[in-house]
Amino acid sequence: MFSPSPPPSGLLERVFQFIDLHQNEFVQLPNGQTLPIPPIILAELGNDPKKPTVCFYGHLDVQPARQEDGWLTDPYTLTEVDGKLYGRGATDNKGPVLAWINAVSTFRALEEDLPVNIKFIIEGMEEAGSVALEELVRKEKDRFFSSVDYVVISDNLWINQGKPALTYGTRGNSYFRVEVKCRDQDFHSGTFGGILHEPMADLVALLGSLVDSSGHILIPGIYDQVAPLTEEERKMYKAIDLDLEEYRHSSHVKKFLFDTKEEILMHLWRYPSLSIHGIEGAFDEPGAKTVIPGRVIGKFSIRLVPHMNTSVVEKQVKQHLEHIFSKRNSSNQMTVSMTLGLQPWMANIKDNQYLAAKRAIKTVFGTEPDMTRDGSTIPIARIFQDIIQKSVMMLPLGAVDDGEHSQNEKINRWNYIEGSKLFAAFFLEMAKLHL
Repeated sequence: MFSPSPPPSGLLERVFQFIDLHQNEFVQLPNGQTLPIPPIILAELGNDPKKPTVCFYGHLDVQPARQEDGWLTDPYTLTEVDGKLYGRGATDNKGPVLAWINAVSTFRALEEDLPVNIKFIIEGMEEAGSVALEELVRKEKDRFFSSVDYVVISDNLWINQGKPALTYGTRGNSYFRVEVKCRDQDFHSGTFGGILHEPMADLVALLGSLVDSSGHILIPGIYDQVAPLTEEERKMYKAIDLDLEEYRHSSHVKKFLFDTKEEILMHLWRYPSLSIHGIEGAFDEPGAKTVIPGRVIGKFSIRLVPHMNTSVVEKQVKQHLEHIFSKRNSSNQMTVSMTLGLQPWMANIKDNQYLAAKRAIKTVFGTEPDMTRDGSTIPIARIFQDIIQKSVMMLPLGAVDDGEHSQNEKINRWNYIEGSKLFAAFFLEMAKLHL
């Protein structure tokens, strides 16, 4: 772990001491009591026009969890074991939400003026696709969000177990369905095998035409819009602290497609990828069944990066699959549809809040952060950026091994408590930079 250098003094020292002294209250293992949570909470503290207004986004809903799925503890009772706080939502996203609240409440407990105006937007539907969130942001653009200067999201993880990170980009996502249909009913392969254009054979050929064994997407023109790699960006990848062998081992993967840290990170973050997810209508149960599916649907997605556009990608995918299908001279019907189209998100790392966060991380952890992007899609970042037109930053607190969405999700007590200090230090740094 890292040590603060130099040690904080004055107000920040008092803030840190208060957080340390009250860390057990901040953890507060709950007693099973449940409370009704509104779908979206909007709250604010302070409206001083001389101060910057920072809006924090988080969510309180969680993925399903059952102890019989492999949890060592009750997933809905926060349990501390060896400095790790286990429970569903501990890192995704209740821990970071509480850390922000801890930072705010510490200033108030010390009867100190908050260095910034605070706004909260906390929702309860993120894991279900943030239902109605975009509509609410648009509705409140000129009211609740009118005074917001900066937006902070803490809904992702560090790339390491012990080194903090700042995230400045995420990939988008285009999700596709390709259907091949002969008829609605299945066929018996003994009765019809050999005299049909089988939908499954057509679909396998279509899916097999999308990507090669090295991960290269085979759709013509798909890479044309990808932003070129700059020398400054190349240096940022080189500076990231990642033990590739440890990363491979912890992922339980025999071999990755690429051999260097830089190639791995770039293909996770700044290049598109295509993944085939499944086939609807196929026989997938144990045993043997001599069936020819009459109608099958293949599902795949493309993770998008700057400066790819969902509508252009949709057109390229459809043209490619129509071309491949036409070469098969099949009498079946083939239809392609894009069911989800989410654009990638990128921030300007020279914005004030990125500078403030870097300084706060240096104060609390004694090190510069890894500057990271995220290979997944977090739509809320792009929604805020596009609608309210203000700087958006992702400031994660959790470690890479926290296991969000999986069994035994946890957040380290150290990450949670030091994260509370980080937010407090961030408030003070924002106040300095805003002058």
